[in-house]
Amino acid sequence: MRHIVLVLLCMVASPDSHAVSLSDLSDKEAVSGLKEALNQGATSAVGKLGKQDGFLGNPQVKIPLPDSLQKADHVLSRFGMGKYTQELEVSMNRAAELAVPEAKTLLLNAVKQMTVQDAKNILTGGNTAATDYFRGKTSQPLAEKFLPIVRQATAKVQLAQKYDEFAGKAARFHLLDEKQANLEQYVTQKALDGLFYMIGEEEKAIRADPVGQANKLLKKVFGSLLN
Repeated sequence: MRHIVLVLLCMVASPDSHAVSLSDLSDKEAVSGLKEALNQGATSAVGKLGKQDGFLGNPQVKIPLPDSLQKADHVLSRFGMGKYTQELEVSMNRAAELAVPEAKTLLLNAVKQMTVQDAKNILTGGNTAATDYFRGKTSQPLAEKFLPIVRQATAKVQLAQKYDEFAGKAARFHLLDEKQANLEQYVTQKALDGLFYMIGEEEKAIRADPVGQANKLLKKVFGSLLN
């Protein structure tokens, strides 16, 4: 496990860094530091998205209507949906904001179940290796948790039926991907995409500036590599 720590050195130390002493770090601390980084990234991402305007107010993750529908304003109008487009977009983002808090428990459980091999893969991976780990471990169960919440939220907005009706027609004419033809499934997938995007951003920030992290364990494990 000691070589994992050395990999971390290669990932975060600059070419001009001085020699590093790792004698005060145990293998347990190294793995614990990684788990803390994962916990921090997941918790922060969920906190930023799982509130009002978490999606709607963030252009990086805001859920739009499918591109093919945006480009077909005249068709939307023909189906009586033109004036409802903005309202539908808001409702989709609100549904995602309601669903995301359900992700926290699953994400943190994935961290607890992390094996030594998982740690090796994450530390030797790229800038979003931890995010890829989360995606692989939690995508399916998260989708199952998100879908009922999204369904309940969109049921309150009667536009969902109109969306599905129009999108179904568009899909039959190959104007829309089948995965986007159902409002609930489309919002669920976009909510997952937004969540993993934000986790990825948190991960990159921790890797880029480990010493700047507030958590003492992160500073000890990752920060010592820069000394």
